Amino acid sequence: MKQFFGEKILISTSSFAATDTEPLDMLKNAGCEVMDNPYKRRLTKPELLGLLSKGITGLIAGLEILDKEIMSKSRLKVISRCGSGMSNVDLAAAEELGITVCSTPDAPVNSVAELTLAAILSLIRAVPFMDNELHKGRWAKRIGFLLEGKTVVIVGFGRIGRRLSQLLIPFRVRVLVVDPLIKNSDANVTTLSLEKALSEADIISIHSSGNNCIIGKNELRKIKKGAFILNAARGGAVNEDALVKALEEKRIAGAWLDVFEEEPYAGPLIKYPQVMLTPHVGSYTVECRKRMEMEAVKNLIEALRKY
Repeated sequence: MKQFFGEKILISTSSFAATDTEPLDMLKNAGCEVMDNPYKRRLTKPELLGLLSKGITGLIAGLEILDKEIMSKSRLKVISRCGSGMSNVDLAAAEELGITVCSTPDAPVNSVAELTLAAILSLIRAVPFMDNELHKGRWAKRIGFLLEGKTVVIVGFGRIGRRLSQLLIPFRVRVLVVDPLIKNSDANVTTLSLEKALSEADIISIHSSGNNCIIGKNELRKIKKGAFILNAARGGAVNEDALVKALEEKRIAGAWLDVFEEEPYAGPLIKYPQVMLTPHVGSYTVECRKRMEMEAVKNLIEALRKY
């Protein structure tokens, strides 16, 4: 293996190699000088600029914003995303600056899809509410719903959306897809416009790419009353203020969010027992983290070989 003596690598993800040191060992064995994220959370722009100013040439990246200003003020050769989404990276600027960018799109698929299925079942059976009540010493039964026979709308039919649809097959649900890039004949699924799908959905699960708002004030007005909303994509995909209003007006039955516009999250949604919140842990399984981290390191080393 080619040794990269003098290459300084910043690992910006907050929990890299927490369950297995093999990815970190691989970097060190390649002769790289490794710097960890000292803040153990998503880096702000000034923090990232400060760390990159220390001669960093390779970045194992999380979800911090990597815009043209940041990249142009660095000595970066390679950005290796430990994850699938690339909306936080200005790809055009990276190409202009000669910075190689890579990601690990396959690794998180099963982890995120399985967690989404678990969240759907937990929501429709009110598991978090009853668990919380019983921990407080209150025997509070809550009647729920069967998943069987429900209409599940998957917004964004990429790797994770497709895997979720496969996991839903044994439950005998009706799956509808909202994705402008997918045709019925392409994936043997029924596709609808978002507006039409919202009026039919019992459950809406968002797995779109990018940071555009998918469910905002207007969409929540059109949604079928009593529906459940799940977001494991990006925080901006669901307008949090509009979601709060919909909850107050009892237009939706509940929601699960694993991603937020501002993280760590401490907003008003924590007040609603029918809302289940998790701290951006879609990829947080031992198997997924190991695979993502190994792929991110291999991608980084392979890209550095070309310089």
